[in-house]
Amino acid sequence: MKLRRPDHGNHVAEELHTETRISRIWPFVIPIAVTYVIWTVYMQWTDGWHLFRHNWFMSVTMVFGSFIAGASSEGGGAVAFPAMTLIFHIEPDVARTFSLAIQSIGMTAAALWIFVRCTQIETTYLGLVAVGGVCGMILGTYWIAPVVPPAYAKMLFVSFWLSFGIALYAINHIKKRDTLKRLPDLDGRQKSELIFIGIIGGVLSSILGSGIDISSFSFVTMKYHLSEKIATPTSVILMASNAVLGIILHAFFLNDFQTEAFNYWMVCIPVVMLGAPLGAYVVSKLKRLTIAVMLYLIILTQFVGAILILRPGGTLLVFSAGVFITGLLLFFVLTRNSHRKTVTAKL
Repeated sequence: MKLRRPDHGNHVAEELHTETRISRIWPFVIPIAVTYVIWTVYMQWTDGWHLFRHNWFMSVTMVFGSFIAGASSEGGGAVAFPAMTLIFHIEPDVARTFSLAIQSIGMTAAALWIFVRCTQIETTYLGLVAVGGVCGMILGTYWIAPVVPPAYAKMLFVSFWLSFGIALYAINHIKKRDTLKRLPDLDGRQKSELIFIGIIGGVLSSILGSGIDISSFSFVTMKYHLSEKIATPTSVILMASNAVLGIILHAFFLNDFQTEAFNYWMVCIPVVMLGAPLGAYVVSKLKRLTIAVMLYLIILTQFVGAILILRPGGTLLVFSAGVFITGLLLFFVLTRNSHRKTVTAKL
């Protein structure tokens, strides 16, 4: 009987592959571990564990919020802001500051996971919108957010994204759109459009705690047919960078990081550091249309919740209807004038 010699080559290759995977995960593991250590030391030093007794509801909220943040183009603030203002009746400025603070942790953790997993992103979209987002965040934080009435901020958020959800549903399930893996070569005007979208998104983030992710996501998926599977992780990285800038402005320049928002932040940090990367991992395994359906449900839930709780009437109802109709017109114009040049294989 002939004995089979062990395949040492395959064994060595497997060991090298395992070592490579382990070495790639360290840029994610080390920052997360350091953050946990700093948070634990701070909580022990300040005897802050009692904060969970009074603020546990935010920890529970962000279990879901952080997962959605990593798994969709709506950041954790898209869950935190409506939940805090509509359900828990927390002031919008506190909800906004908390949303930026918690996304600076959770979305950054998700962005690190996207990096170590080598998840495909769209770098042109990322770079141009990020530049606009810096301008928009600064503009909104200093001059726009302070003058926006709370109820109008809430209805602006849910009405505009409801129109986007309807438009995205139409082109995905009625028009059966084709999707691309990357943007086409852009001319100067098209690059300026993306920077402008970043400015708008940055302003929305300064008011609501999130916005640059979903606004830019909607633009590139509707106009350029970029796949949700590519646009989603790109938007996560965008929201992470915008949130970090926003909380730096509030904590170190405006000095208005409210104690209430800070306490909520403390009880949610350990949750979002794992919840957001988990969402990013799960979404990488899902099909494109599954991601889209998840987005529809989030948007619809937010809108119905806002209507039931705020019961808008009069001027606020007219404002909400105007935002919704304007959004529909905008998004469907984008689909009609979308760039149809195919530059990659269909997903």
